[in-house]
Amino acid sequence: MRAALPTAALRSEFNAHEADSVCLQNSLLEFRRCVNDSERLAFRMKTLELLPPTETMYRALVNRDRSFEGIFYIGVRTTGIFCRPTCSAKKPARENVDFFATSSDALENGYRPCLRCHPLDPSARPPKLIERLRAEVERAPGGRLTDKELATLSIDPSTARRQFKRHYGMTFQAYHRARRMGLALDQVRQGDRVDQARNESGFESESGFRDAFTKIFGESPTNARTHAPLFAERIDSPLGPMIAVADDQGLRLLEFIDRRATESELSILRKRLCTNVVPGKHRNLEIVRLQLTDYFAGKRLEFEVPLAPVGSPFQLRAWKILQSIPIGETRSYSWMAKRLGDENARRAVGRANGTNMICIIIPCHRVIRADGTLCGYGGGLWRKKWLLDHERRYARGRKASSDQKSESAIR
Repeated sequence: MRAALPTAALRSEFNAHEADSVCLQNSLLEFRRCVNDSERLAFRMKTLELLPPTETMYRALVNRDRSFEGIFYIGVRTTGIFCRPTCSAKKPARENVDFFATSSDALENGYRPCLRCHPLDPSARPPKLIERLRAEVERAPGGRLTDKELATLSIDPSTARRQFKRHYGMTFQAYHRARRMGLALDQVRQGDRVDQARNESGFESESGFRDAFTKIFGESPTNARTHAPLFAERIDSPLGPMIAVADDQGLRLLEFIDRRATESELSILRKRLCTNVVPGKHRNLEIVRLQLTDYFAGKRLEFEVPLAPVGSPFQLRAWKILQSIPIGETRSYSWMAKRLGDENARRAVGRANGTNMICIIIPCHRVIRADGTLCGYGGGLWRKKWLLDHERRYARGRKASSDQKSESAIR
């Protein structure tokens, strides 16, 4: 039998066991806290992979760059508030900023919405100055608006340049110049004399007109009259500015302007079709612009526009398969390879998807790895994630609406 211990000894032994138990509990709590911190860090790192680079986001925040509206939100640690990238509040120091892909992420991390920029509300219209400048251009697209004339209109030329550059990625004068060039080309193609087109475009020098024309469109105005051009239009989107190119055959290109391959793709189109890309209006561009507006608003995600992609027979087959992937769903590269008749053609499939010049409408963003992870998108993984999330929300909403109608019909 165990000898009876004095009360003091028993109390001392109990306290020792209690201390060991408390230490063990503290150790477990510390371990769990470390695990949670690691999980949060891993999640944070994964989220940052799907966002633009932090340097890009902070620069957009400092510059109040409207093209990043809806792409990310910022949380200010010192105030506990989250804002749009264009918020007019004083900009926080870089070390006091957290970046989030969605407003929900910011809310779930303890931030409350800013009362100044209302980050939970839909995006606002372009600045009034931008709208006014565009209206002035359309009143006389073939003319010129000098700095002196802008000042006469009570518009500060430097403010006009800065805001136009921030909103459209080009200066106001560059935009107006491109519009003049588009009109000039149209006049040349209709048989007008080059000097008449030059004069109506605001250029005093014929050589200056030819140099500017060739720099923008790739060939001289005299040669341009023999070719049917491809028309290009800039289209704004929640994911940044895009460029669409089309002709009578259909849409040839739809890309994000900041994508590195966009410039080389325009060159490929010009060379393969033996024509030029010029700024201008076309019925197919109007269709694309309107349907993209509905797409990003979540009103409808189906597109009904003639497509005329330029590529090899293998690429055209691959792009056709991409169009068969339902909205709100994804497929793997292996699945595509099997549909193309060669299970080992995964790399070739990846290359074909990478050379797709008509993004979103030919949905290469719906192709992911077999394990479900995202990869391989020229516009950036953050855009790919946004598009997939957007389409899944639309698909769920449409299914819920359909189920509701079915229940109502049964009743």
